[in-house]
Amino acid sequence: MKMSKILILSFFLALSLGSCSKNDDYDPAKQAELDEALIVKFIADNKITAVRHQSGVYYQILSPGTGSVTYTANTVVTAKYTGRLLNGFIFDQTTTQIPSFPLGNVIVGWQIGVPLIQKGGKIRLLIPSNYAYGRNAAGQIPANSVLDFDIELTDVK
Repeated sequence: MKMSKILILSFFLALSLGSCSKNDDYDPAKQAELDEALIVKFIADNKITAVRHQSGVYYQILSPGTGSVTYTANTVVTAKYTGRLLNGFIFDQTTTQIPSFPLGNVIVGWQIGVPLIQKGGKIRLLIPSNYAYGRNAAGQIPANSVLDFDIELTDVK
């Protein structure tokens, strides 16, 4: 009798744990293809002259800035920026205070794009979701969002 209770309990425990697992059909390669198509269409629709970085991040250098900083994860950048979704929704922007942060503490898309300019430089980045927040929503940014940033480096240390 005890053995049958243990087997029944084990069966229901296994059943309940199995039903808790998510059906995760996320495919990073497929998402990268979707992001690429969205970015290419956005660039064409908005007549943006952008270059595709080998990573898949698209960028438009508006002003290269001056200097010869070799960037590392510890390089502290001070930047004015506006972050938008491709539909134009602004999810973040600098206002009166201009933040400073180590480059290694920002999304990978910034880590790829910011070193393409120097102090005083301006760049526009179109960042595929895998170099932004990926499958995770972040505040007002939905999961799997391509991000559009205008960035001006006011200081680099």
